[in-house]
Amino acid sequence: PAGSIPVTFTAWCNSHLRKAGTLIESIEEEFRNGLKLMLLLEVISGETLPKPDRGKMRFHKIANVNKALDFIASKGVKLVSIGAEEIVDGNLKMTLGMIWTIILRFAIQDISVEEMTAKEGLLLWCQRKTAPYKNVNVQNFHTSFKDGLAFCALIHRHRPDLLDYSQLSKDDPLHNLNLAFDIAEKHLDIPRMLDPDDISEGVPDERAVMTYVSSYYHTFTGVQKAEMAANRICKVLKVNQENERLMEEYERLTSDLLEWIRRTLPWLQARQQDNTLSDLQKKLEEYRLYRRNHKPPRVEQKARLETNFNTLQTKLRLSNRPAYLPSEGKSVTDIANAWKNLEGCEKSFEEWLLSEMMRLERLEHLAKKFKHKAEIHESWTTGKEEMLQSQDFRHCKLNELKALKKKHEAFESDLAAHQDRVEQIAAIAQELNALDYYDSATINARCQSICDQWDRLGTLTTSRRNALEETEKLLEKIDQLHLEFAKRAAPFNNWLDGACEDLVDMFIVHTIEEIQGLIDAHHQFKATLGEADKEYQAITSLVTEVQHTAHKYQIPGALDNPYTTLTAQVISNKWSEVKKLVPQRDNTLQTELQKQQNNESLRRQFAEKANGVGPWIEKQMDAVAAIGMGMHGSVLEDQLNRLKEYESAVIGNKAIMDEMEKIHQAVQESMIFENRYTQYTMETLRVGWEQLLTSINRTINEVENQILTRDSKGISQEQLSEFRSSFNHFDKNRCGRLAPDEFKSCLISLGYSIGKDRQGEIDFQRITSIVDPNTTGFIQFDAFLDFMTRENVDSDTAEQVIDSFRILAGDKPYILPEELQRELPPDQAEYCIQRMQPFSGPNAPRDALDYMSFSTSLYGESDL
Repeated sequence: PAGSIPVTFTAWCNSHLRKAGTLIESIEEEFRNGLKLMLLLEVISGETLPKPDRGKMRFHKIANVNKALDFIASKGVKLVSIGAEEIVDGNLKMTLGMIWTIILRFAIQDISVEEMTAKEGLLLWCQRKTAPYKNVNVQNFHTSFKDGLAFCALIHRHRPDLLDYSQLSKDDPLHNLNLAFDIAEKHLDIPRMLDPDDISEGVPDERAVMTYVSSYYHTFTGVQKAEMAANRICKVLKVNQENERLMEEYERLTSDLLEWIRRTLPWLQARQQDNTLSDLQKKLEEYRLYRRNHKPPRVEQKARLETNFNTLQTKLRLSNRPAYLPSEGKSVTDIANAWKNLEGCEKSFEEWLLSEMMRLERLEHLAKKFKHKAEIHESWTTGKEEMLQSQDFRHCKLNELKALKKKHEAFESDLAAHQDRVEQIAAIAQELNALDYYDSATINARCQSICDQWDRLGTLTTSRRNALEETEKLLEKIDQLHLEFAKRAAPFNNWLDGACEDLVDMFIVHTIEEIQGLIDAHHQFKATLGEADKEYQAITSLVTEVQHTAHKYQIPGALDNPYTTLTAQVISNKWSEVKKLVPQRDNTLQTELQKQQNNESLRRQFAEKANGVGPWIEKQMDAVAAIGMGMHGSVLEDQLNRLKEYESAVIGNKAIMDEMEKIHQAVQESMIFENRYTQYTMETLRVGWEQLLTSINRTINEVENQILTRDSKGISQEQLSEFRSSFNHFDKNRCGRLAPDEFKSCLISLGYSIGKDRQGEIDFQRITSIVDPNTTGFIQFDAFLDFMTRENVDSDTAEQVIDSFRILAGDKPYILPEELQRELPPDQAEYCIQRMQPFSGPNAPRDALDYMSFSTSLYGESDL
């Protein structure tokens, strides 16, 4: 009905006039003097009209209305049949026509959707916003709005928190209209411009509905603009928060790894010299436990650290943030140096353990040998000093004296034969001292005692011989047979002692060749037994002849040999002992031969697997490096899949490494210290294995970062392939980096114009400072890709973030905490409030915040 037009237009005018602190009640009366009409135009346009005439005469009013009409005309609006006199006279039709003209120009004409007319644009906007809602079909600005559902749908589409559309019914138009008008007035600051009864009954006036709907358009498009600004800020803040989280995690993991290395190094660097063999074996077992259980998690931690660091740097580059600089002493280089130092200490520690075990094994062998020889010598010297100091020869008969003299000669021969053993004992003691034997004091004391006693025996022997020779002039005759026995029995007896000693001599060998040498020497010894048996028969025959002669001539005193304490029984017993020890020695040597053959088998087992695993690791390393250089296809996902296949293959072959560790443990426990069948050691295989895993993880990370760069920056696979192909073409030695001259050629091949003049050099130096900020003299592929990406793709900037904050702040140079809390999610609003500096400009509230410096800092240096 036509009666709804004045109400609608009056409400529309008041929605603007209240901003100037005034209202109208009668649209045909209160615009007659032109004053509020001029004020309405100033509020709507934001411009200042000419100063109004303040007189109350009719011509004053006409002049003011004409000023308003002239302003409307200046905005390109043609006023047809509308004159100032009709407005001054209160002509309602003319007044409403003028207001409709103002509404069309200032409220509807600026609405443009797909270059349609204002009316068509507003209608299309309504259709798009209400399309998802049932029972709503906006085709016009009269009947389509009769049931109120279109108004409710527009509100719910933009502010679903204000009403529940699913509870509305098409059959209750008055409820729907009143609900929409109430919510719009209370929550959206849109005054009631329509009467629900007029709308629901008959055909609503199109101009009234358009006027009211245009208020919805202007309200909601402003909200949408603020939402877009808030979304941009949320995106930027989320990137910053994730980057800070990654920085903090890197610092924490780095501190933990470096602290573990710091605690581990003193243990690996300790070198105590006072160990026993059992102590060393315990330390070796501790070292194996460290390599099996303690170190592998740290290898994974180091790989995860490098992956996180590379991911963080990529994210910082993609979001136009500066590169992350870790705390002092926690850079990737610091970690690599600390890790290299750790592995160096491991290698030297294991080498020291093994050499120390060899040294202690040698020491224990020498100590046992010293004890054995010392016991034999001390046993032999028992009673010798008393015997040499005896004065028995002064009470002997002639033959007894001669016997004593011969006996002493035999003793001197025996004494000389024992000289070698004393020298051997002294030499062993000297070697034990040179090798820092832990109980050298006891060894030295015993050796000194033996040497002192040996000197005394020499002195006493000389004294006794002189005394006998002085007495020899008084006594003659000697039994030649006894003498011959004594002379032959003494060296044979000494040979028997040496043979027994050699047959039970302890030995230590490490190869089949060494044990075979002992076996050959034993065979040579056995070859001499025939001659020894002849000597044994000759010596015993002398005793037999003495016994025969004594019985024959009945001289029992002749049975006692005055020249030696040796008897045929002693010689016979020792000869029997030698013959018994020979087969025992055979068994001992054969047992050791079997042990060395087993050791040789272990060497071959280890070598067989090492010679397979070693080249396999090297081949995998070459393949992974080739993928990292992009030499097996340009599709990053294919490269990533191939890398993960390599990773699965490495993990799948872990059982082979575990089996080799078991063989290696058996090798060490068997005291095997060298292996001529392979150039690989367990240590080199461990290091190669760990380097392969690290290389795969690092290359996977690089490819994932390239995918992240490609997808987030929107560059095509073809562009990425072109960048990789150009880089590889000039990377002649396949080292993954370019020298400056190579890099310049690469840029020229991609279309960069870098002349040979001074300006060309300046341009190239500028680019080089971007891709090589640390002036290493080389350009890595990641830096090259990042530069080419930024050259080809746009990204968010500090200026864009400032513009977004300015929208949320309503064009103010500052923003309030409540505005941030209203427009942003709670955690990101709090993030901004905590980090923004107070705004220091004039006329600002106390809690005003400076969003400009904050936005700039997002693209500056990180606090962390």
